[in-house]
Amino acid sequence: MKKIIYISIAIVILASAGILFSFKSPAPTEKWYQVTVIESVVPGGLGRSRMISQDENGKMEEIKLKNFFSLAGINFGNVKDNDVKITQKITDLTSEGWELYNVTSGVYSGSGGSGGNSNGIFITRYLYKKSE
Repeated sequence: MKKIIYISIAIVILASAGILFSFKSPAPTEKWYQVTVIESVVPGGLGRSRMISQDENGKMEEIKLKNFFSLAGINFGNVKDNDVKITQKITDLTSEGWELYNVTSGVYSGSGGSGGNSNGIFITRYLYKKSE
């Protein structure tokens, strides 16, 4: 009789251990956050420069930036102000646990003909991810 009890207890322990070890922790989910920076090179403040971000829930944020050029040419004060805002956004996201995953940049220079087109933008996309 004792032998049957010991065998039953052993079976229950082995079955319990098998059930416990069969559960795997769920795979981490990844969240994504994108920041798009559009910096205009249209002189005289006529362009529109923005930093647009969209979080993992689709919430949009738009921050005004300054154009690279004023009527007198490149405005380094504007470049500096934009750099401060962009760096602050990067710092904020990093402190919230976001990891910079990819950076893509491009330039649009207008029609590019011989007419001296002054239209154009610099665009940079920062893609962040967070594993949970």
